[in-house]
Amino acid sequence: MEALDLARWQFGITTVYHFIFVPLTIGLSPLVAIMQTIWVRTQNETWLKLTKFFGKLLLINFAIGVATGIVQEFQFGMNWSEYSRFVGDVFGAPLAMEALAAFFVESTFLGLWIFGWDKLPKKIHLACIWAVAIATNLSAYFILAANSWMQHPVGAEFNVETGRAEMTDIWAVLTNNTLLAAFPHTITAAFLTAGTFVAGIAAWWMVRLVRKGQEDKAREIYRPAVKLGVFTMLVAGVGLAISGHAQGQLMFEQQPTKMAAAEALCETEDGAAFSLLAIGDLSNNCEGVTHYLQIPGLLSFLANNDFSSELRGVNDLQAEYEARYGDGVTDVNYIPDLTVTYWSFRLMIGFALGSVALALTALWLTRKGRVSGNKWLARIGIWAIPTPFLASAFGWIFTEMGRQPWVVAPNPSGIDEVRLLTMRGVSEVVSPTEVILSLALFTLLYGVLAVVWFRLMKRYASEGVADTEKDVSPDNPDNKPDPNDPASADRPLSFAY
Repeated sequence: MEALDLARWQFGITTVYHFIFVPLTIGLSPLVAIMQTIWVRTQNETWLKLTKFFGKLLLINFAIGVATGIVQEFQFGMNWSEYSRFVGDVFGAPLAMEALAAFFVESTFLGLWIFGWDKLPKKIHLACIWAVAIATNLSAYFILAANSWMQHPVGAEFNVETGRAEMTDIWAVLTNNTLLAAFPHTITAAFLTAGTFVAGIAAWWMVRLVRKGQEDKAREIYRPAVKLGVFTMLVAGVGLAISGHAQGQLMFEQQPTKMAAAEALCETEDGAAFSLLAIGDLSNNCEGVTHYLQIPGLLSFLANNDFSSELRGVNDLQAEYEARYGDGVTDVNYIPDLTVTYWSFRLMIGFALGSVALALTALWLTRKGRVSGNKWLARIGIWAIPTPFLASAFGWIFTEMGRQPWVVAPNPSGIDEVRLLTMRGVSEVVSPTEVILSLALFTLLYGVLAVVWFRLMKRYASEGVADTEKDVSPDNPDNKPDPNDPASADRPLSFAY
């Protein structure tokens, strides 16, 4: 394999692995903040217990996410040095903003939140977790600004003398219409992930306690968490559908090859249908491809709200791109891998249905104040937890693989000359041996981290909510440590770890 293939594999593996942790952190931090807010306002000890329970899981996920995200920047400068040289003037700005304006704030206030339980007044301590939640979502905005520029370059110009893209308008980069469509879709997906996570774990515990005869504890502790998770899932699900439709329509306009590949639409059609299954050789220019279980006109409707509108197929788009971008470049397939784009698009949608199944089941079995001991609710709760993670992962695979063969896609309606083929972004000095060694090392390291993450999450989720909270008392409104309790100084560390 060439260095280009290995570098793409390495970046794909590390990025998809890292993104496992990202949506949970983005969505769970506001939910933990909401739990603590309810406790501060109501003095209901249940919500403090839930805050600390899900707060532990948030900290574990955050720590592993940080550790796995560090390597992304190093790959830009090593395996993809030509890409960094070309886009560094633009791409570096939102990444720097993410580090300075978001990640540092997030990390600082998370530390204050962890160790400030016995040292900060409750309202200031509450403000810390809200700062974490806001900074986490702000961090996502800046990261998406960088990615959206790769999907749709704006606010820059091409310098012929240096051969680089140079920024001319940072505000255009930060208000890119691609970004404004991608951000709500990513955030609602994160909230769907976090809501499923909270509802799934709480449903499993509720069923377990009811079957053990502890209905009062199930009703007092876990039913509120189930309801919060389900409500989050419902709101996020509606937002996800609306934002996904808007983003899809923008993709039809900006990257028609991506959306045609998502349906394996080979030839231009009026009233293009959406299929649930395609059989044939998707990897070979659609030869012998047959679509099954089609919904007539749906793809055209998704593209522009018209069931009979014309959509260009990949074969016509290939000819169009060859005529526009073929000068000096030979044998370039401008159509992304049809197998990957077609199935990743459907798996993204399909796995999201796991959250729907949990939400509907939990709503029915907990209606009118009920708690349930139905074993199927517990099973669906556990089975549903990984589904939004997988949906998010396949969504990013579709987004990134659908942009190929471009690492910076052209913008025909704007700065069309700012574009870069993936094969031209790879480093010219890093050898295949060096890439494969680092790939093997990262795969091994990430495998170890995956085991650590899973075991820690399973351990603390299996412990459940603590029965008592020694540091909660109506006479201790600011959560001060008890000087007569020698163990009080250990409580923050005990909570953290």
